[in-house]
Formats: sequence, structure tokens, C-alpha cells
Amino acid sequence: MMHKKTRALLFTITAILLLFTTATAAGGQENDYFNRGYEKHLQGDIKAAMKDYSAAIEINPRFAMAYQMRGAVWQRMKMYDKAINDFSMVIVFGETYFKAVGYYNRGIVKNMAGDFFGAIPDFNEALNIDKRMVAAYFHRGIAKSRTGDSFGRIQDFREAARLGDVNAEKWLNTYYPTWKQPVASALPQTN
Repeated sequence: MMHKKTRALLFTITAILLLFTTATAAGGQENDYFNRGYEKHLQGDIKAAMKDYSAAIEINPRFAMAYQMRGAVWQRMKMYDKAINDFSMVIVFGETYFKAVGYYNRGIVKNMAGDFFGAIPDFNEALNIDKRMVAAYFHRGIAKSRTGDSFGRIQDFREAARLGDVNAEKWLNTYYPTWKQPVASALPQTN
């Protein structure tokens, strides 16, 4: 289940990317549909937003931001396969910085759907593009935990905490208070 902070981070990243995209996009009917959809999305009318995002995509099948936002709607509606498809289109059609967000969001949806093994490569790709994407470390750590990779979880949480993720730091302080020490001494001893 996605936490409120994660949802807020996703929406913030999307809004920032929206500013980049709409600032540089040429005017067109697809932008009109997209902008209407975005306004409806902000107002909570996700079904109407979905229709407008879909209309924008129909006009411009390479409109990465429309796929991003429609994917967010599918995700909210728990229609994970459709969200994964749309986030895959973000990866295909998006600029480099936008691809990282596409991989990250696809990884989040895979985590939500229980496909933890499938989520890890998406988080890896997001981090290959943007090594400072704190949330990708945190959520990859969750996926690794769910696949039985406790060491990987700790490493990812350590990196997320080092980059400022408060939740990762709280978790580490609670369960591995020696996490700031070198790796070998920070891990729990097994008998």
C-alpha cells in the first residue's frame, strides 16, 4: 500500500515535470485535453481526467506526460496492469530525466501489485539515470526485503537515509542502530 508521503512525492515529481513539459510544449489540441485532465485530476475527478488524458494520447501517441498522468490515475484505481503499461510508455517516449520517473513509478506499481522481483530492475534503471532519487532507494529496499534480501534492504535504506529520507533513517535507527558504522559491523550477527 502506498503511503501518503510516497503519493505526495509522486504527485510533486509529476507536477514539477509538468511544469517542464508544458513550458516547452507547443500549443495544440492534445495540450488542451491534457490541461483539462490535469485540472480535473487536481479536483479529484479522476474518471473525467482519465478521459481527457486518453484524448490527448489519441491525438499524440508520443505524449509522455499524458501517459504519466493517466498511469497515476490507473494506479489510484488499482488497475495495476494498465498503470504499468502507461508508465512503460513514459519510458519509451520520455526525455532522459522523465524516463527515471517512469521507471520509478512502474516499480512502485509493481511493488503495490506484489511483483517485488519485477520492481527491483525498474528501481535499478531509475537509479542508473538519477543516482540521487532517494525514493527509489527506499522502495527498492522494500522490494528487496519482500524478496528475502535483507542485506540489500539495509544497504538501500542506508543510502536513502544518507540522502535525507527520514523514514529510512527512523527504520534503521529502530532496527539497526549501528547502521552508520561500516557495513560489516552494522549488520546483525547470525548464529
